[in-house]
Amino acid sequence: MDKIVRTVFGRHESEKVIERSRFIAYSDHAESEEEARRFLAEIRKAHSLATHCCYAFIADKAGNLQRFSDDGEPQGTAGMPILEVLKNKGLSETAVAVVRYFGGIKLGAGGLVRAYSSSAAENLSGADVRRLEMCEEWEIRAAYTDADAVKKFISSQPCPLLSCDYAEKVTFLVAVRKAEAGGFLPALVDFARGRAETEKKGEYYLPFPEKR
Repeated sequence: MDKIVRTVFGRHESEKVIERSRFIAYSDHAESEEEARRFLAEIRKAHSLATHCCYAFIADKAGNLQRFSDDGEPQGTAGMPILEVLKNKGLSETAVAVVRYFGGIKLGAGGLVRAYSSSAAENLSGADVRRLEMCEEWEIRAAYTDADAVKKFISSQPCPLLSCDYAEKVTFLVAVRKAEAGGFLPALVDFARGRAETEKKGEYYLPFPEKR
């Protein structure tokens, strides 16, 4: 079975103050190390005067491409705790950066771990997290007299209608979760009384909102 991937979908920012130090956390979707590095470069540019810009990312669906940095904080107090938050939340293809503006009070190793962990965790709790699921793209062709019935069936299913083209026939393009495709097609054929033509066009991941 194809893996379901949980990922942040879009950039999210949050901030907290701990012992006069400002911790500004950012998270974003990153499908590769190049995308993650580009995200980090943008954060560093926006906070060029910050004391530290610590980060962690998991930039692939398998969860194998992992990187982190303490950026001058004591070893093991920032990057690794952020990475552990990502792993504990089961997120992939996600990058997190936590910027710190030092407020003059040292937090100690334990305090730093808590500060960076909580900053990352609180940010991700407010981020738009979605599930990437493997889908099959299907082209459905129907005569104009059957098009309304086919459209009604598609609208009753949990699958995105990607496009609808009116030419010699009405052509619908839909994405069906691979796990549900085995039941979708027979039900469609039955609903359309065998008068709909179907053709598989490909497979790919699509994002679906998580139920809250």
